[in-house]
Amino acid sequence: MHERPVGDPALPSVAGRPWWAANELLAFLLELAALACLFGWGFSLADNLALRSVLGCAVLAAAIALWALFAAPRARFRPPLAGVLAVKALVLGGGAFALYGVGHPTAAAVMGAVVVVNTALAETFRRRPAPAA
Repeated sequence: MHERPVGDPALPSVAGRPWWAANELLAFLLELAALACLFGWGFSLADNLALRSVLGCAVLAAAIALWALFAAPRARFRPPLAGVLAVKALVLGGGAFALYGVGHPTAAAVMGAVVVVNTALAETFRRRPAPAA
C-alpha cells in the first residue's frame, strides 16, 4: 500500500476551511450512523437470533463494500460524480429508510434532510478552491 505525499491535491487541506472540515466530520458521522441503522434494520428482519445476526451483518457488509468500492475518498473504482452520488444516496438514504423501517419515522426524516444538506454542501465545497493564504 502506498501513502499519498503531504500536500497531495487529491486530499483537500483543512487549513483555512473550518466549515468544510466541520461538514466533512458531519459526513463521516452520518456514514457511521447509516451503517449502524442498516445493521439494525437487517437485524430486525427475523425472529431467530442467529438469522438476525446474519442478516444484520450481511446488510452491513454489503453497504461497506459498496461504499469502499465506489464512494470512499480512496475508492477502488472512481465512477463519475453521478455514480458516486448514487452510491451515497443508496447507502446514506438507505440508512434513513432503515430508521423508518424499524419504527422511527421522525428520526428518519431528520436524518434524510441532514444527509441531503450535508451532501449538497460537501459537493459545493469540493468545487471551490481553498482560500489563498
